[in-house]
Amino acid sequence: MPEPDETPNQRLSRNVSELLSELRVAQAGVQILFGFLLSVVFTAQFRQASGVEKSMHLVAVLLAALATALLAAPAAWHRILFRERRREDILRVGNRTVLAGLVCLAAAVSDVVALIAKVVYGPIAMAVVGGLVAAAFCVLWFVIPALLRRR
Repeated sequence: MPEPDETPNQRLSRNVSELLSELRVAQAGVQILFGFLLSVVFTAQFRQASGVEKSMHLVAVLLAALATALLAAPAAWHRILFRERRREDILRVGNRTVLAGLVCLAAAVSDVVALIAKVVYGPIAMAVVGGLVAAAFCVLWFVIPALLRRR
């Protein structure tokens, strides 16, 4: 929603600033998760993990890396393109990129929680806990905004 007495250029500037501010929140979560995932492979317990557990870990690492790339992309684009008056393009494409990054982040966190549940309690807990975490992300990040948009 445009602010009163806001020019189109001011609106674009404000929207880009809001997007970059929102990215700081998501990026912090990805960085913490990614750091944790990278350190785990250097433990003795990891070497004894099953093939399934190592595969789940690798999937989580790949999802976290992809989330990092997707969430950082709009900031990089802004830095490269800001003098070319491409804010509208940055916002349009950046919004899609951030949503894809959030999906990857939610999947990575769900995978890590499922992996922890499997190691601690077994495969049934992995399925239940992983599914519940994924459903919570889906509802909180995507379903509720969709419902609010309809109103």
